[in-house]
Amino acid sequence: MEPTIFEKYQPAARIIEESLERTRHACFWIEDVEATAARYPRLTGDLLADDVVVGGGYAGLWTAIKLKTEHPERRVVLLEAKRVGWAASGRNGGFCEASITHGEPNAEARWPDEVGTLRRLGYENLDAIERFIAEHGLDVEFERTGQLSVANEEYQTEWLGESDDPEVVTLSADEVRDRIHSPTFLGGEFSPRENANVHPAKLAAELARHAARIGVQIHEGTRVLRLNAQSDEPVELETDYGFVHADRVALCTNVFPSLLKRYTFHTVPVYDYVLMTDPLSDEQLASIGWAGREGLADMANQFHYSRLTRDNRILWGGYDAVYFAGGRIKPGYEDRMESHRKLASHFFTTFPQLAGVRFSHRWAGVIDTSTRFCAFWGQAHQGRVQYVAGFTGLGVGATHFAADVIVDRLEGRSTERTELAMVKETPLPFPPEPVASIGINLTRWSLDRADHNRGKRNALLKTLDALGLGFDS
Repeated sequence: MEPTIFEKYQPAARIIEESLERTRHACFWIEDVEATAARYPRLTGDLLADDVVVGGGYAGLWTAIKLKTEHPERRVVLLEAKRVGWAASGRNGGFCEASITHGEPNAEARWPDEVGTLRRLGYENLDAIERFIAEHGLDVEFERTGQLSVANEEYQTEWLGESDDPEVVTLSADEVRDRIHSPTFLGGEFSPRENANVHPAKLAAELARHAARIGVQIHEGTRVLRLNAQSDEPVELETDYGFVHADRVALCTNVFPSLLKRYTFHTVPVYDYVLMTDPLSDEQLASIGWAGREGLADMANQFHYSRLTRDNRILWGGYDAVYFAGGRIKPGYEDRMESHRKLASHFFTTFPQLAGVRFSHRWAGVIDTSTRFCAFWGQAHQGRVQYVAGFTGLGVGATHFAADVIVDRLEGRSTERTELAMVKETPLPFPPEPVASIGINLTRWSLDRADHNRGKRNALLKTLDALGLGFDS
C-alpha cells in the first residue's frame, strides 16, 4: 500500500500540539449566534393545527415556510425537541451546494436517465435559495463562491475532465495554485455555480425568524414521542407536554429515530469532525491566496472540505467520518482528539506556510447516512404524513428541494420533482446490529485501502457499487 500525501509530508508533532492547545470543544457557528438567536416557547397543553412539522432543522424550517406561504390561512406548527438548528443544521461546514444527489457520480450510478434533469433542478434549487435570502434580507453571510475540487495524488488527476457538466472548468496544477497556494494540489476542477458559502447557524436562525414572522407557530423544547393515526381522523402527535392533532404532518427529523417504524433502519449516524482556526492575519491570508473564497474539497474517498469565514478563519473538516458500534447518538462521541489531531496534521500538510496558526474551536456533527448517499422520501397514512431523511452531509441546499417535494406531495400535486425516480424510489435499509457495525466499518476500511492503492476499489466496494448501496460518490 502506498502512503498518501498526508503521511509522506507530516508536520512536526510540535506544530500540531501547539495548534490545538487552546482549542475549545464548541461549535463556532452555534456559539456565534447564541446571544442573538431568538428563542421559542415550549408547548403547553394540547393543540389543534392544520399542518405540523416535526424537526427544527433546515428541512423542517423550509417545509413550514412553504406550507404557510402557500396557505396563509392555515395553522402551521413546528415542533423541535431542543433548539432550532442545534444539530446538523447548525454544525455543518456551511457549504450550500447545488447538487441534490451528493455529487454527479452518485446520480450517474443510480439514475443515469435523469442526470441532466437532476443537475438542472439542482442549479435551479440553489438559485431559488439565493433569491429567497436576498428577497427577505436574511443575514446568513451568503457568498456564491463556486466549488473547487482538487487532486492531491497523481492518480486523482486522471479523473479530471470527466464531468459532462458544461459549467465545470478543468484546471492544471499551476492554475489551481494560482487560486489557492498549496504544494499538495496537482490539478482540479472549478464549478462556478455549484456552491455558496453560508453561516449555517445564522441560516437556521434567520429561517426560523422568517417563519415566525409569517405566522408559523414554533415550539422549542418539545419532543415528539409518538405518532398515531386512524383513517378519517386527525393525525395525533404525543409530546412531552401535550397532544397535537393535525390534518397533515411532515417529519423532518434527520438522523434521529423516525416516528414511522418502517424507516427505522434507513439511516445510520456517522460522526464528522471539524476544526476552525483563529482569524488569519493579512500576511497569513496573502500566503495562501484564496481571493475567490471558493468552497474547497479534495477527490479522495476520505475527503477533506474547507472554506473561509467572513472574518477569514479557515474551517477544515471531513476525512475521519466515524460510525460507533450500536448506531447510538451520544454527546461524548463529539470530542474525539484522535480525529482532531489527524485533521490538524492534514491541515498543515496542505498549508505548511500557516505553521503557527492556532485552532480556536473543535467540534463534531452527526450525519444521517443512507445507503444511497442522498435524501429519500417516504409517506404513510394515505399521504397525510410525509417523511424525508438521509441527506448524508449534503443537506444545506438539498433540504430546500426536499421541502418542495414534501409540500407537492402533501398537496397531492404531480410535478417534475415528484415524478423523479430519485423521489419515488426508497433505498435499501441498513441491516440491524451487529451486522451494521461490521459492514460499515469494513466499508470504511476498504475506502481507506483504496486511497492507499491509487483509488482502486476492492471486491466489497465493487459489490456495493453494483448494488447501488452508496459509498461511490
